[in-house]
Amino acid sequence: MQPSRPVSLLVVEDDSSVASGLVRGLREAGFEVELACDGAQAREALAHRAPDLVVLDLMLPVLSGIELLESVKERPHPPVIVLTARADLGERLRCFALGVVDFVPKPFFLEELVARIRARLRLAEEAPSRVVRWADVELDLDRRLVRAGGAEIALTRHELDILAYLVQRPGRAVTREQIAERALSGIEAPEPRTIDTHVARVRKKLGPAGAAAIATVWGIGYRFTPAGERA
Repeated sequence: MQPSRPVSLLVVEDDSSVASGLVRGLREAGFEVELACDGAQAREALAHRAPDLVVLDLMLPVLSGIELLESVKERPHPPVIVLTARADLGERLRCFALGVVDFVPKPFFLEELVARIRARLRLAEEAPSRVVRWADVELDLDRRLVRAGGAEIALTRHELDILAYLVQRPGRAVTREQIAERALSGIEAPEPRTIDTHVARVRKKLGPAGAAAIATVWGIGYRFTPAGERA
């Protein structure tokens, strides 16, 4: 695969000796690599950036690998390859249910990991992209990019999470409680007015197309209607 830009990886590994060799080897293989030393650092990195793939150890301090996957399961996130010395079938099945695409057992050969990364990215590149378009708006769910009128729109993490949650449920009335639970999991018990504020900002940033497509369902919440139909 010959991408137009370097492929970016997030490596999540707390063992300093393993991490240093892994980061060095992956960079020598041509990848851009960011390192997180625990699950909380990784969650923070994923909240602000969108790497092409995550290489994740499961046994992490602060926030375990599975807890990290649980915390981002309702949001679009990059494919994840797990590096682990564990062989428990139940744990592996749980990881697959949370979006993991591959497992590499420890100890591992760097060459095999590089080959698996390239294979997974090639499959992702060949798969149909998850892009939602309406009026002059384009939302790329995988790359977490939004454009309106051809210009990229800067949405905050929470604004983008709410928009992604709505557009994946076209025509459905979504309650504020559902948005709070599924799209704003990083905010502790957000109040309805907090959600309303985020939605208002999304509408404003998207312009007329945003105001037309995100309809208020009075007494309930919101509904994404790309044709601009009102409740």
